[in-house]
Amino acid sequence: MLFISCGNDKKNTTELVQVDQSTIAKHIERLASDEFLGRKPFTEGEVITVNYLKNEFEKLGLLPGNGNSYYQDVPMVEITGTPSENMVISGKNGSFSLKYLKDFVATTNKVTTTVGLENSELIFAGYGIVAPEYGWNDYEGVDWKGKTAVVLINDPGFKSGDSTLFKGNEMTYYGRWTYKYEEAARQGADGLIIIHDTEPASYGWNVIESGWTGARLTIESDLPLLNVESWISGESAQKMLDASAMKGQDYKTLSRSKSFRPIPLDLNVTVAIENKIKKDVSKNVVALIPGTDRKDEFIIYSAHWDHFGVGKAIDGDSIYNGAVDNASGTAGLLAIAEAFKKGNATKRSIVFLAVTGEEQGLLGSAYYAENPIFNPQKTVANINIDALESPEKMKDLTITGFGHSEMDEYAKEAATAQNRYIIPDPDAEKGYFFRSDHFNFAKIGIPALYASGAYEGFNKSIEAIKESKDYYLIHKYHQPSDEYNPETTELSGVQFDLQLFFNVGFKLSNEDYFPKWYDGSEFKAARAQP
Repeated sequence: MLFISCGNDKKNTTELVQVDQSTIAKHIERLASDEFLGRKPFTEGEVITVNYLKNEFEKLGLLPGNGNSYYQDVPMVEITGTPSENMVISGKNGSFSLKYLKDFVATTNKVTTTVGLENSELIFAGYGIVAPEYGWNDYEGVDWKGKTAVVLINDPGFKSGDSTLFKGNEMTYYGRWTYKYEEAARQGADGLIIIHDTEPASYGWNVIESGWTGARLTIESDLPLLNVESWISGESAQKMLDASAMKGQDYKTLSRSKSFRPIPLDLNVTVAIENKIKKDVSKNVVALIPGTDRKDEFIIYSAHWDHFGVGKAIDGDSIYNGAVDNASGTAGLLAIAEAFKKGNATKRSIVFLAVTGEEQGLLGSAYYAENPIFNPQKTVANINIDALESPEKMKDLTITGFGHSEMDEYAKEAATAQNRYIIPDPDAEKGYFFRSDHFNFAKIGIPALYASGAYEGFNKSIEAIKESKDYYLIHKYHQPSDEYNPETTELSGVQFDLQLFFNVGFKLSNEDYFPKWYDGSEFKAARAQP
C-alpha cells in the first residue's frame, strides 16, 4: 500500500464555509424514500427526482445550466435483444455450436430489429488495443470490414510481472471491455468477441450472464457501432482456438508482445439478434453559479441521480432506494451548492450536473460528453461524487485513478487541511476508474477527481472499516436494503469527504491554472485536441 503523507500544513486551503451535515441528511432521506420509487429512468420515479432536484437548485438561487432550462434531454433507446440459441463456429474441418448463456452472450447497440454476423471471418487480435503512446497496435495490417475480432480482456500488463508494460497490474482504459468494443467499431469490424477470464475481468461468468441479457438502455450516437458485441466463456474460447490455425500456441504470451499482429483463425462465426426497440427521453439536471472574472471557465461537480427503481422483491421489499448509491452523491451536490452560495463569489463558474443512466452504463454523462453544454477546453476539472459510505471521519482519502492528473495534488492539499493521508485505489487492477461518471469527462480530456475515505478511520481500525465496507457490498449494494435510517446512519464521514470536495472546487474556482494530465495517462491526448 502506497501512503502519501499530507502533514499538518493548512496554509494553502481555507474552509470559508462548512458543508452542512443536516442538509446532507435531509436530501438523502428524501431521495432515498419510497416516494421516489427507486429513481429509475423512464418511470414516475424519474419525474419526481428531476423535479425535486430542479426545485432545490432553484430555491438555492442557482441559475438554469442549459440556457433557460435546468434540464438536458438525454435521448435513450431501450433494446431488448434475443440472440439465436446457438453461435455457430465453422471451418474447413466442420462446425460446432456454442450455447446462449452457457457459452456466449451477444448484444448490440444498433437500433435495428434484426442484426447479426453471417459467416464472418474470425481473427485473433490480441488485447484489441491501439495505443500510440505505447507503440501498440493489435489491429495493424488487416482490413476489418466484414470481419470479427477475438480479443482478451484487460491489457498486456496484467500479471505480466513487468510494471513497465502498460501500467503493470493497474488496468488502463485499454483493458476495459467498453474500450474494446469502441476500438473494434472504429477499426470497421462487424463484431467483437471478448474471451472471458475471471481474474483479469475481476468478475465471474455469472456477472456476464446477468449483465448482458434482457433490456438494456443505450444512447443514440453518431459514433461507429458493431453489429454484435459478444463474450464467450474461457472454455468455449479454448475449444475455438483448438479448432483454429492457432491450435497449440500460447495466445496470452503472444499477445503481450509489441510486435504482435492479428492472426486469422481460419474460422467463421454466425449469430443473430432479434431486437425489440423502445425510444424515450431521460434528463440530466444542470444548474449554474456564474463566476465573476472568469465566468467562461467551469468546474463541474457531478453525481448520478438514478438507481434501479422497483424490481424483484427481496425479503418483501421491491423498491431499490439507493441511499448510498447514489442518494448520497446527489444530496452532496445540493449540500455543496448551498455551501458555495453561503460563501464569497468565485472567479470561475461552478456547475452542478446530476446525470441519468449511470447504472445502465454511464449513459447520462456519456451523452453530456458527446453533447457538452460547456466548452470542454474551458472546463477546468470534474469532481465526481458516487456512493459515499464512510462509517465515520476517515484518515485516508482513497483516490480512484491516482496518478492520472494534477487533481491528485489538489486532493492532497485539501487532505492536508483535514490531517488526512492519500492512498491510491488498492484494487486498481479491477478498473474502478472506468465505472463512474468522471470517466466520461476524462475521455474528453477533462481532469477528474473521484475519491472518498475508504480505508482507515480516525477512531475505527483498518479491519473495522473493511468489515463495514464488506457488509455493505454483500448485504446492501444494488439491493432494496440500501435504505436510509436517520437513527442509525452515520454521516460525519460523508460530510468530511464533501467538505474536501468543496475545498478543492473552491481553490480551483479562484485561480487561473488548469490542472494537467500526467505523462503516461491515456487521457492526456484528448486535452490537447482543439
